[in-house]
Amino acid sequence: MGDLFMLRVAVGICYATFSASAWSVNNFLITGPKAYLTYTTSVALGAQSGIEECKFQFAWERWNCPENALQLSTLNRLRATRETSFIHAVSSAGVMHTITKNCSMGDFENCGCDESKNGKTGGHGWIWGGCSDNVEFGERISKLFVDSLEKGKDARALMNLHNNRAGRLAVRATMKRTCKCHGISGSCSIQTCWLQLADFREMGDYLKAKYDQALKIEMDKRQLRAGNSAEGHWAPNEAFLPSAEAELIFLEESPDYCIRNSSLGIYGTEGRECLQNNHNTSRWERHSCGRLCTECGLQVEERRTEAISSCNCKFQWCCTVNCDQCRHVVNKYYCTHSPGTTWSPGKGST
Repeated sequence: MGDLFMLRVAVGICYATFSASAWSVNNFLITGPKAYLTYTTSVALGAQSGIEECKFQFAWERWNCPENALQLSTLNRLRATRETSFIHAVSSAGVMHTITKNCSMGDFENCGCDESKNGKTGGHGWIWGGCSDNVEFGERISKLFVDSLEKGKDARALMNLHNNRAGRLAVRATMKRTCKCHGISGSCSIQTCWLQLADFREMGDYLKAKYDQALKIEMDKRQLRAGNSAEGHWAPNEAFLPSAEAELIFLEESPDYCIRNSSLGIYGTEGRECLQNNHNTSRWERHSCGRLCTECGLQVEERRTEAISSCNCKFQWCCTVNCDQCRHVVNKYYCTHSPGTTWSPGKGST
């Protein structure tokens, strides 16, 4: 496959693309392992897709995937919460998903479709064929890059590695079988089938459900406080049950995300926008004002703002569409402090 290169060489390739992100995919590349330079752009794109999916999934939650939480190494001292477990899982899944997709599209010289099962019977009336997405390759590269960021040897490190793997397993779990019919006059007497990656949004939904059901692992508090002590050498399967390999796990309860806590990097929900009386949103989103404001001791403030959008669009032969720019008033809702109220610690904690 070629000589190994240090990822430091690849930083310049991706800096312009991701300089706006404080999580800094640069950091991902700088501190990463020795790996093939060929894949670094795809790794960066995959990590970025994980970041974006995290922000989408938690847009209306008290914890909304802030930039300062998007660090994958134990050395950054993130708390071992279920939120950290999601960050690791979705980032690992994002890298695997992108690498796998690029591989199947022929973007890498040494990788293509997975045809290992082609010609074999898959089930009644169908056989394996076509171009299955090469998840084996994507998983291997994702593990090489993402897991190598973990420098710790303690319980937190084991948790992170476990959740990295859970993210990769999520890619496999959400794959779909796609089939093509064969037979006289479209009789579909037999089908040729292959495996395809699910849309990454579906992957995000899958991991969000895992987050909601994440398992807390009870560890000796002395081990947890030990930080990155090199004295901890127990194997992952000694600390965490193999039967839970596809589940997200965490070691510490989440702090109160309602109120600002600079020492923990928590911004609180004051000033956050929420959704109300919007029928084009999910029930969870419609209840966001209660979750972000009311339950956190804040009031909901309605603000009327002017928005501009295209309207009165007309098609003109041939072939343009001309639109007017219309102004209209929209109502937006924000969490603000009620006059004369004080916050009671612990209220509204998650």
